[in-house]
Amino acid sequence: MDTSVVESQPTESETTNTSMRPRPTQSEAEAAVRTLIEWAGDNPDREGLRGTPGRVVRAYREFFSGYDEDPATLLGKTFEETSAYDEMIVLRDIRLESHCEHHIVPILGKAHVGYLPAGRVVGISKLARLVEVFAKRMQIQEALTSQIADTIQEVLKPHGVGVVIEAAHQCMTTRGVRKPGVTMVTSRMLGSFRNDSGTRREFLSIIGNPRGDSNGV
Repeated sequence: MDTSVVESQPTESETTNTSMRPRPTQSEAEAAVRTLIEWAGDNPDREGLRGTPGRVVRAYREFFSGYDEDPATLLGKTFEETSAYDEMIVLRDIRLESHCEHHIVPILGKAHVGYLPAGRVVGISKLARLVEVFAKRMQIQEALTSQIADTIQEVLKPHGVGVVIEAAHQCMTTRGVRKPGVTMVTSRMLGSFRNDSGTRREFLSIIGNPRGDSNGV
């Protein structure tokens, strides 16, 4: 399996719809789907497609539910009884399902998230939910990686954060260059994960070192 490696650079987190444009009604969205069906060359009124616009709109509501949630609030509740814990916390192999913002086709893979707490420890389910909220938006993998790491750093203020995402993009496996079996790997290292090679190596060792290189992710 081929692997493309990209290290995410700091980006402005697009956590809200900053344009504040009014959302179309469901009937308007369904009409748009009907137009696409007709453009593809089929008849949206034939029996098999009559309910498709409604189903597509409901699916989009699920696919992109992350726009309706504030990721920072997920990390707001921490455990005081574990405030003295100062070893690395890692959640690996988090199932990732997102959609490419360029073609709106699936991005499928897994995320690994780790942080070195500085008095604040959050429930592990919240880390998985944080990944999901950002993934349930139209994304590019580089931005998704940065958004997850930056939010953890901003809210929990740990000594360091590491996020690695491995994913396959159907925009290049089912169309375009059509190269199945290719996995893209992106990383975002902050604080001690970036500045301390020992911390970085420990994190990569725990998650299985997807890059095959313990130096300088």
